[in-house]
Amino acid sequence: MTLAPFRHVALQFICLYALLIVTACNSNSQQSMTTQEEHTEFLESITYQEALNDTDNTKTVEHSQEEWKNMLSSGEFRILRNKGTEIPYVNEYDGFYEEGVYLCRACGNPLFHSEAKYNSRTGWPSFWEPIREEAVGEKEDNSLFMTRTETVCARCGSHIGHVFDDGPDPTGLRYCMNSKALYFVPKPDDES
Repeated sequence: MTLAPFRHVALQFICLYALLIVTACNSNSQQSMTTQEEHTEFLESITYQEALNDTDNTKTVEHSQEEWKNMLSSGEFRILRNKGTEIPYVNEYDGFYEEGVYLCRACGNPLFHSEAKYNSRTGWPSFWEPIREEAVGEKEDNSLFMTRTETVCARCGSHIGHVFDDGPDPTGLRYCMNSKALYFVPKPDDES
C-alpha cells in the first residue's frame, strides 16, 4: 500500500486551506478600507463642541500608506503624508477668518482655534499657538537646504506645516500651516 494518494489529497487540502485564509484576509482588509467619501463624512460629523472637548492625548491613529491614499485626495496625501507644501495665497484658509476649530484633515485631531489665527502675510494660514500644547508635535526638517521645525499632528504624525519664531505676542510663534492639512469646523451661531 502506497501513501502517494494520501499525500496528494493532504497537499490539495493544505493548498485549499491556505487559499481560503488569504482570500479571507484580503476581503477583510478591503472591507475595512475607508474611502474619501467616508472620511469626509467622518470629518463632517465632528461638532464644534466635540472638537473643543477632545483633549485625549493618548489616542493614536495609524494606517498603511495604501489606506491613507484611499482616504485622502492626492493633494492631501502629498502634503499630509509626503511632507508637501501648497502654493501660498491661493489656498482655502489663508484669508479665512470665521470662528471655529481647525482639525487635522487626516485624523480629525483638533489642532488650532480661530482665536489664535492671524494674518502673517505669508500666504498660508498662520496661528500663534495650537489649541492645546499636546495637539501638535515638532520634528527637525533639513529639506530645501535649510533647517526648519516641522509641525506634525500628534495623533497621526501627519505633516501639517512648520513653526517659526517670528510670530506675534503672546507666544512669538508662527505656526504656518497648509490648508489641505486642515479641516475647519465652524462655531454654531447659537453658541456664545
